[in-house]
Amino acid sequence: MLTLLWAFPSSAQRPFHYRPDAFPPVDEPAPKVLNMASTVAEMAGWDRYPTYETYLAMMQQWADEFPTLCHVDTIGTSIQGRLILSMYIEPQTDDDLYRPEFFYSSTIHGDEVTGYVMMLRLIDTLLHGYGSNPQYTDLINRTRISINPLANPDGTYYRGNHTVQGSRRYNANNVDLNRNYPDPFGTAKEALQPENDSMIAYVSAHNFRLSANLHGGSEVMNYPWDCFTSVSNPHPYADWWKEVCHRFVDTSRTYNSSHFRDVYESDDGVIAGGDWYVIHGGRQDYMNYYHNCLEVTMELSSSKTLSTSRLNEYWDFLQHSLVNYIAEIHSLPGTSGIGQPEEAGMRLCVYPNPAAECVVVKGLVPGMMLEMYDMTGRRVMQGTKPVLDLTALPAGIYLLRCGAMTARVVKE
Repeated sequence: MLTLLWAFPSSAQRPFHYRPDAFPPVDEPAPKVLNMASTVAEMAGWDRYPTYETYLAMMQQWADEFPTLCHVDTIGTSIQGRLILSMYIEPQTDDDLYRPEFFYSSTIHGDEVTGYVMMLRLIDTLLHGYGSNPQYTDLINRTRISINPLANPDGTYYRGNHTVQGSRRYNANNVDLNRNYPDPFGTAKEALQPENDSMIAYVSAHNFRLSANLHGGSEVMNYPWDCFTSVSNPHPYADWWKEVCHRFVDTSRTYNSSHFRDVYESDDGVIAGGDWYVIHGGRQDYMNYYHNCLEVTMELSSSKTLSTSRLNEYWDFLQHSLVNYIAEIHSLPGTSGIGQPEEAGMRLCVYPNPAAECVVVKGLVPGMMLEMYDMTGRRVMQGTKPVLDLTALPAGIYLLRCGAMTARVVKE
């Protein structure tokens, strides 16, 4: 079993700090040490940012070194042709048991690069720890983990592939990608950008149950909704979110008590997004509402572009929280649709049921993956079409899953 490590918080009153992305961005003070790694070997000390080519080489090297444990997914390409990648970690074994899917994604704002390096190091830590670290081994054996270190490469490498100096928030079209997602509670201002279009296709092809979007500029755990204050429209799992976020913050503070103290008057490092500042078109609300995926926004560093001399310090206090958050997927609250009330028709309905040949599934979000499992937990079918052919299956009872929604199917 996984061991989650956390401690209880100590609080002291501190001033309220505004959300860093609530207003037009400003350049951070200079000078700042931003050493770059032009080879994979130069990343060994984890005290540099990789050049774009080094980033690609790192991802490929892991895939080559651990071919039965991971592979690289190409989510899409940016406007300027840079790759948007994710490392998909899942052991290739003879079984096909149900494993819930988890997703980390970082640096949707190109100048918020602390999470970029944290995610690269997390990939390295999990892969090298498999088989030797019991916690990492158990976590990987029970979970499908996808990690996208860099969601906005054009913003991060705005001054060229060789440097993150001068990185910027926006993509090459000068659009804030975290205001550009389809919004269930408002209207995005700009046309859907290629980076987000590719990301939507990627998450639609998976059944991610828990995820996080990594930012910088403050240190706080920001849980949904972003579109509303907690008074006007609280998230249905607000209490669960508070517990999870406090575990993340409290664990980090056992290693360095000075962090996650930027934002909230109670100094607990946790806040509902809309209580901090209401935004529309953010990925967090999109994932929670449209994909039945519980996503949180992690603001990991007070500095958007952290000096490379501090990267190891941040890893030291964040690593256990980042791993433990993945494990939270195994204790999710029960739901038949996050954000969509059942009276709106967002249920998974199957008919005819029982059936001998085919069944039709109603209540699907277009493009979301369906998976069917037998009573031993073995996956026997997957796809995105609402019509399922049961003729090849033996008679029996099966479990149908789509995101957080489930239904029982009886094959005659």
